[in-house]
Amino acid sequence: MKVAILAGGAGSRLAEETKVRPKPMVEIGGYPILWHIMRHYFHYGHKEFVIALGYKGDVIKEYMRTYCENHANMRVNFKTGEVEVQNSHDLDWSVELIETGQQTLTGGRIKRLAPHLGNDTFMLTWGDGVSNVDLDELVEFHRSHGKLATVTAVRPPARYGHMTFDGDRVLSFDEKSQAHEGWINGAFFVLEPGVLDYIDGDDVMWEHEPMRRLAADGQLMAYKHDSFWQCMDTLREKYLLENLWQSGNCPWKIWDSAK
Repeated sequence: MKVAILAGGAGSRLAEETKVRPKPMVEIGGYPILWHIMRHYFHYGHKEFVIALGYKGDVIKEYMRTYCENHANMRVNFKTGEVEVQNSHDLDWSVELIETGQQTLTGGRIKRLAPHLGNDTFMLTWGDGVSNVDLDELVEFHRSHGKLATVTAVRPPARYGHMTFDGDRVLSFDEKSQAHEGWINGAFFVLEPGVLDYIDGDDVMWEHEPMRRLAADGQLMAYKHDSFWQCMDTLREKYLLENLWQSGNCPWKIWDSAK
């Protein structure tokens, strides 16, 4: 099953980082968040990636082009110019990097990936969020209902402390409560090719008309994930993820655990 990743946005709310690189290349623990996302999928056996490029796509191309060289031993013959890469890593990935336009919206980027996705079920996510969602269970859920689309619904971490009151008196204060947050789009999708018929062109936001129409037609189902999920839209969220990685308590780093 191919995995489509949208990696073309400008990431304006991370401007301090994204002046020189696209948001999916912002690093957590010395690796781009895009790499973390791909490792997650690979842990569940998914190794064919189709990445939609846009803003500063050349940075992602260069990273992928040189990844094997930069993570393996190398022998260089200065006399002949011959370069031999030795003892390469075990990431058995196939990555297609597709230019989908600078201004294309999310739905348009998905539509432009259509020739590279084939006629089979595919997975889709954004290049700026990590989770420990069980992708095997997600796919099994999708296959069980027979509809065109499955979206992973998540409860986001509360951005601020949640308070309950008795008049003006604070009864409780919970700094990190998720219980009072509603379900939102967690952007881990499983989709049938028929969803592409719901996208009219480049100026379509996937999260707007296509998903609304799928829901209205009874073709959109939700897989509810109540464990870890975190997007990286701001510097605050980048620092949060970096701190989790450095602490060793990194919920999305499931590839170190036995499957």
